[in-house]
Amino acid sequence: MGAPIAMQQRFWNEWNASTREMHLDEVSFRQAAVVRDWLMRQGSKTLDILEVGCGACWFSDELSQFGQVTGTDLSDEVLARAQQNIPQVRFVSGDFMGLDFGIQSFDVIVCLEVLSHIADQPAFITKLASHLRPGGYLMLATQNKTVLQKYNRIPPPGPGQLRQWVDRTELASLLSAHFEIIELFSVTPRANKGLLRILHSRTLNRPVRALIGDRLDKLKEAMGLGWTLMVRARKPVSAL
Repeated sequence: MGAPIAMQQRFWNEWNASTREMHLDEVSFRQAAVVRDWLMRQGSKTLDILEVGCGACWFSDELSQFGQVTGTDLSDEVLARAQQNIPQVRFVSGDFMGLDFGIQSFDVIVCLEVLSHIADQPAFITKLASHLRPGGYLMLATQNKTVLQKYNRIPPPGPGQLRQWVDRTELASLLSAHFEIIELFSVTPRANKGLLRILHSRTLNRPVRALIGDRLDKLKEAMGLGWTLMVRARKPVSAL
């Protein structure tokens, strides 16, 4: 069931104001870099983009370089501030599951670190698919359950914060009903407990990177040890 929407809204308004509006870390920067690369592959076409769970709207301005952007999030106070600063993006606050963005209205949906905070994940994926045109793309990032549970100490959820991480297999299963998965991989290795904490330590990795660049990080990501799961999935052209 999860927490009431009003409680979730309060949590995310406070969290974004105190955290994401103040600071971005390597996890966010890497997610943005991957999505940016995917969008550049779309060519010069002006895209209709829906950013679901735009949070502090830190990526919305950059997304607008690729087309017309609509951003939505539960954090109404945050979006009100963002609308003043990013007028070229249309922001719509509210519970995504109850909002109507039209059927087959978008070429691309971007969704970063939202899935794990959704109570009914299959229904969420179904709704995302409904807003995409046939042949449209979902570009999604979500926390990697395997890495977070096994190799990281994570504070318990706050009041109003839902937490349902998924692993690679669970993510693929959720998407398979409505999408063809084009790419699914992990990025940003991170660990703060166990042996992987040593392997991921900045003290160890700094001289290694100086010698071999990011090849070790790429290897860790290929092994599925990234904090984030990134997926690019396509809605079939034949889908109604």
